[in-house]
Amino acid sequence: MLVGVCDFPGSYAFPPAGYGGIERWLWAVAVGARAAGADVHLLGPGWLPELEPDWIRKPIRLEDVIPGSLAERELKAAGYDLLVVGHEYPSLPAWVRTRSELGCDVATFQHSPSFQHTETAFDGQRSRLYCYSPEMIERYATHQPIAELAVHLGLDEEVPPATRGRDLVWLGRIDEDKAPHLAARAAQLLGRRIRIVGPVFSKDYVRSHEKILTADHVEWVGELGGPAKTAAIRNASVFVYTYARRYVEAGAAVFGESVRAGTPMAALTWREGTCAQAALCERTGVTAVVPPEADDETASQALAEAIQRAARLDHAEVQEIGKRRFDPTRHFEALAAC
Repeated sequence: MLVGVCDFPGSYAFPPAGYGGIERWLWAVAVGARAAGADVHLLGPGWLPELEPDWIRKPIRLEDVIPGSLAERELKAAGYDLLVVGHEYPSLPAWVRTRSELGCDVATFQHSPSFQHTETAFDGQRSRLYCYSPEMIERYATHQPIAELAVHLGLDEEVPPATRGRDLVWLGRIDEDKAPHLAARAAQLLGRRIRIVGPVFSKDYVRSHEKILTADHVEWVGELGGPAKTAAIRNASVFVYTYARRYVEAGAAVFGESVRAGTPMAALTWREGTCAQAALCERTGVTAVVPPEADDETASQALAEAIQRAARLDHAEVQEIGKRRFDPTRHFEALAAC
């Protein structure tokens, strides 16, 4: 099988060292495809040149191909069986035209809760859309989505054996949607230290919750990538997950990253059917479901209780389950099976 994994214009590298959800997913698919025995071409100029000679890079994007050009003929001659691409592209006319000329299957994962696809983007057979949670399946029901847990990998993020860490950790972009102030308050209620890892996307949000986010028990780490990011997750006793009431998580990378590292999760959600419920089981984490009309203090108390329960889980077992559920090879085989 020949698989083309397509990049796209963006601010993160391909593959990224730290953040970048779709970029990390595409790299995980490439790694999983090769491990499954497929031949893989990294399509697009964004893939790092230093990946060669271990990987085949072809710096061309389908949406830029001119009909009848040499580039189009070379793509057709390659004989791709499957293209894997970011979720916007099966609705992009220029990309769809070139893909139609190639006559291959397409697989993508829905990483946005609000992107509107064209009516003909997916048929559930040759062109397939995958979604993480029941909530996302429902949102994209008209496109015949297939349930699947996304796997995300960054560059040089090999995970060593699990260890029982000490402090709590929260990781993600720091803004209103991700709501780390709830994690900081839950940690405070327990008398626990928490490390906040990630880039600040909203200074206004930080200012509005400055008191709790700058309390003595909170350590600001900043943005991490590669081995440092992996270590921050692995060395925690519990990974604390939060998001805002109105926010819909399309496919958070942190679930797979945390349990693959052997760190149990305590997740706060506002409804059933979210990514947390899809990703976690009773042996890998604890999910607190709080009514959205509840205030922040009530939510933080429920999250604190979830943290206490998650802290009793076995890290080695969490990692064993995590590596199995969020295995790149298994994930690719699911995307390729139709």
